[in-house]
Amino acid sequence: MSKTLVIVESPAKARTIGRFLGSKYEVHASFGHVRDLPESSSQIPEAVKKEKWARLGVNVDADFEPIYVVSSDKDRHVKELRKHAKDATEILLATDEDREGESISWHILQLLKPKKSIPVRRIVFHEITPEAIQDAIASPRELDMDLVKAQETRRILDRLYGYTLSPLLWRKVAPKLSAGRVQSVATRLVVLRERERRAFVSAEYWAIEADLAVAAEKLKMTLLRVGDKRAATGANFNAQGELADDSHWLKRDEAPGIAERLLDARPWTITLVEAKEGKENPPPPFMTSTLQQAANRRLGFPARRTMQVAQQLYEGIDLGQGSTGLITYMRTDSLTLAGRAVQQIRQVAAERYGKDYVPAKPNTYASKAKNAQEAHEAIRPTDMTRTPESVRSRLNEEQYKLYSLIWRQTMACQMTPAKVERTRVEAEVADQGRALTFGASGKTILFPGFLAALSDGVAAVEDRETILPLVKEKQQLEPARVEALEKHTQPPARYNEASLVRKLEEEGVGRPSTYASILSTIQDRGYIFKKGKELVPTFTAFAVTELLETGFSELVDLQFTAKMEEELDEIADGQRDMVTHLKKFYHGQEGGLGIQKLVDEKGPDLPYPHIPLGGGIVARIGRNGPFLQEGEGEGARRASIPEDMPPAELTEEAARALLDDAAKGPASLGEDPETGRPIFLKKGRFGPYLEMEPAEGEEPRRVSLPPGQSAAEITPEDASQLLRFPFEMGAHPELNEPVKMLLGRYGAYLTCGEKSANVGDWRAALEMSLEDAVAALAAPPKRGRGAAAPKEPLAKLGTFEGIEGEIKVLDGRFGPYVTNGTVNATLPRGTDPTSLTLEQAAELIKAKAAQGPSKKKPVRRKKK
Repeated sequence: MSKTLVIVESPAKARTIGRFLGSKYEVHASFGHVRDLPESSSQIPEAVKKEKWARLGVNVDADFEPIYVVSSDKDRHVKELRKHAKDATEILLATDEDREGESISWHILQLLKPKKSIPVRRIVFHEITPEAIQDAIASPRELDMDLVKAQETRRILDRLYGYTLSPLLWRKVAPKLSAGRVQSVATRLVVLRERERRAFVSAEYWAIEADLAVAAEKLKMTLLRVGDKRAATGANFNAQGELADDSHWLKRDEAPGIAERLLDARPWTITLVEAKEGKENPPPPFMTSTLQQAANRRLGFPARRTMQVAQQLYEGIDLGQGSTGLITYMRTDSLTLAGRAVQQIRQVAAERYGKDYVPAKPNTYASKAKNAQEAHEAIRPTDMTRTPESVRSRLNEEQYKLYSLIWRQTMACQMTPAKVERTRVEAEVADQGRALTFGASGKTILFPGFLAALSDGVAAVEDRETILPLVKEKQQLEPARVEALEKHTQPPARYNEASLVRKLEEEGVGRPSTYASILSTIQDRGYIFKKGKELVPTFTAFAVTELLETGFSELVDLQFTAKMEEELDEIADGQRDMVTHLKKFYHGQEGGLGIQKLVDEKGPDLPYPHIPLGGGIVARIGRNGPFLQEGEGEGARRASIPEDMPPAELTEEAARALLDDAAKGPASLGEDPETGRPIFLKKGRFGPYLEMEPAEGEEPRRVSLPPGQSAAEITPEDASQLLRFPFEMGAHPELNEPVKMLLGRYGAYLTCGEKSANVGDWRAALEMSLEDAVAALAAPPKRGRGAAAPKEPLAKLGTFEGIEGEIKVLDGRFGPYVTNGTVNATLPRGTDPTSLTLEQAAELIKAKAAQGPSKKKPVRRKKK
């Protein structure tokens, strides 16, 4: 039977669309990209391996012709698509509607090579609903080759940038580092902010607060003016800790005395009561960047997790009658809404909140993004009658939170402004011949408007109010409290994911579809780590940024990178030639050097980067991570820098303390009574540990301190006992495998083959007999009081073709890992376990499975 083959990117989308289309269509998934530039030398075709440009995967001597390869994990998907394409009477390429999706469709077409007699059409839609799919099929188009060329140019640029600069980083900074066209700029932004924090000088200033009694209430006021000068606040100081204007700087020697006198001063007279009506306008609907920012700020979601959950809502959720797409396409920089969507939003708003909450004309919004092109509509629910409450039972917690956020923002964007009354009150009191003016401000919501949608109902709007007690001018009040408060100016706040996305968007760096991957990349590759929500650069990031700024300042310049994005947009619009653009970047022209010549000419002479900390101390990057160095040659002092040390907090004093600590050497805890060898307490990058001096020809024996064990309280007896870990207890009578006792981050635990059991207290573990160990391994996990409940997975990612079992992210003894129940794969250092995608987890499991069982070299110890 003849059928139309519809090709989409993901299996979830294929299932949803297949349900809509019926038996005349076959819907299959490409599982994302089907081919890419080679990632290793083994993927480079033999015919070109000897070419100078082969490692790039791009023929830089012949119009930048790329080499595309199908990776082993994609090969079976391509074969499946070819098989289905042979019997198809028509092929519809239905990948995502952005540049990336257009490129995937083109690559699929290049691999399938269908007969000329088989019509091939491109269809796009921004929501997965029956109506949207039917509309798309009714209006197919040809592939947009300008979009394809723009995406191909982007991919080649990223390859040329990374593969040209990264080897220089390996030589000058540390092995395995990488440079990226956008990631290096994003990293530099975070480094620049940390430099500001390092250079910041805090200033001390004082504020005075007063509570004035108004009947049974209190009017809380703050000192605004001393005479005719404003009282200085943090905003009045510069980064050097100096007062930047002529405001009055209250200091320690003045403020407490004023507060003490004012408690007895009379009269406190109300001099101003001012109330003004105003309005607050509704927010625009979400686009990709603003959704990521709001989800990070309100829900605590990393950008990558926001996009993963949004993808699930877009591709479809089973609402009881099959999978249904709940939101429109989530990669967009457009703020427009379809006419029928606006009509439905206004109708639902009128029914839910009342006609007064709907303006006479629809609200319209215009995107400020340059060359907005990633989609045709803002992010919105596909059906506004599908309220968050009505679908809650069908969504997991993350899906519900994000859907609710999108639904409320979409509803609010088509509602009336909120009407508010802003109140300002001032009071005056005399002190030593000067008039001191205190002030307070409040806000009352007269009509909630759009706030009713954002606040989950009209009643909850009251939480946004600040209502002042009723007072009138010339009224005299009694002070109930007057207090002087010490304050300090604060350094510029570090970026979090939301603010960094906002900065990238403002500067025109990256595009909506790339923000999440940029944030993930700079963390996964060890340039940035999180401290709470703050993004903190590592010392490696400092070193790499210094090197790139010194030798290739243009390549990490915001304006240069933003201009490249605009030029890519021009290629997408058919206004710029792809090859000319790549030649200019790589080979150079008009007197300017291309990236390859820049690296060849400047690279060898660039100094090894270092971060001066003062007093002759510098931070450097070595093969084992960042370290401190004072002096040169044999007399130089060195010390490791803790992994979680923010650069702005490593002052000269802190650095000297680390060097002094390292110079003392490890603390001796005496001798091991069995061997007579000394035991030392040492500090490593990952915390304190014990080490026994090895005998000649042996490896040193080490063990980390167990949880809850203070390094300061460790005794020689404790140290000797701890160094017994790990040890074998004997053979299991049934399994005929050794029973081992080990010490991990959660305490002592047993292993025997595939079995394991927690023991907990390490002292109890040393007293355990083999019989007790066998019983513990055989017992089911403990339940009830005194036993820890089994840990919930950090994430359930689902199933992946070719891998048996459900893939989950778990928190193990040695950190987070992914598993399908058979193969466990540790996450790379710095990877956020809650942001891992199904595809990334599958790749880790495949790579681990391909390695086979670990081959540990046995440690032989001589007997005394």
